[in-house]
This record gives sequence, C-alpha cells and structure tokens, in this order.
Amino acid sequence: MTSTQPGARIRDAILRTTGPRAAATRLMADTPLGPIRLAADGEALLALDWIDPADVAEAMLAAEAGSQTARILDETEAQLRRYFAGELDRFDLPLAPAGTEFRRAVWTAMLEIPYGETETYGDMARRVGSVARAVGGACGANPIPIVIPCHRVVGGGHSIGGFSARGGVDTKRFLLHLERARTPERQPRLL
Repeated sequence: MTSTQPGARIRDAILRTTGPRAAATRLMADTPLGPIRLAADGEALLALDWIDPADVAEAMLAAEAGSQTARILDETEAQLRRYFAGELDRFDLPLAPAGTEFRRAVWTAMLEIPYGETETYGDMARRVGSVARAVGGACGANPIPIVIPCHRVVGGGHSIGGFSARGGVDTKRFLLHLERARTPERQPRLL
C-alpha cells in the first residue's frame, strides 16, 4: 500500500529494502562540504559519502550509471544542490539503505525530524523503543547522511553529539547552521 503523505515514498523504500545491492556511482565534486560520492541502483539511492579530495580523479573514473540509475543520480544531485542553496527543506527521493531492521527504523524516524529542528538521542530512543547509545550507533551507520538527516539528532545536556561523516562535528555544525537549526526547548541553540 502506498501512502500519499510527504516523505512516504522515502519511508516505504527504507522499510522494504534489506541487504546490499549492486550500484553505480556519481561524483559531486563541488559541494560546500567537498567531494561527495552518490551510489544508486535502478530503483533508489543507496549511499552518500564524502571522499578525500585527493581521490577525486579516481572516483570520476569509477563513476558510471545506466539510464534509470542516472535518473536517480541526476535527481539526487539536483536536490542536494537545492538543499545547499537553501532552496530545499525536504528530500523526495527513493531510498534503499542497507541495514538491520532496527537501524532502518531509526533512519525512518530521522526522516520525521523537520528541517531546522533537532531531536536528542534520548528522545529518538524513546520514540523507537531503545536506548540513546543504540540510536547513536544507527546514526553513525547511516549510509545516506544529509538525505536521512542524522545531523538533526543531537546530544542531551547542550551537546551537539558526534557525526561519522568526513569532517565530523564540523560538518554536523555546518549542516545545522545551514538549516538554522533550533534545539529542543530545554536546550539552548547549539550554534
């Protein structure tokens, strides 16, 4: 059954997908956070990761895509450019990150955190029926950061928490600043 709610296509894609899938890649060399590699198959975006600027030439040679996969990568790239320009606050992409059932549940819950807002690891843990440390592990294993907004999950006690992507918490701060993120009421602004 397909839902018409915003983001439903993304949530449905996460929930229906398990295990690794064959992928084609594309390099976005000119983002505000440095080079980003996208991976997709013919149905959905599978991964987004930062690569070392020294590896850009090799990544460009390795990048290839079939026509359906190219459409997904084109749309992902277009939406990321709009996001970085401050023109997009919600991605609408088919997603299929590989992960355990628990991690996919956490990633699905992250999609519900609105642009410009944050949620603590503890609050997220209560929503998914787990503990903060496990939520942190799922954040760290997120294969599609930015699109699945793990940067919006922050620590309690005025802490920004960690970020596993290239640049660590500096990247997380950049993304939160880009979104002008507000923290939960009991916390002051992080930025």
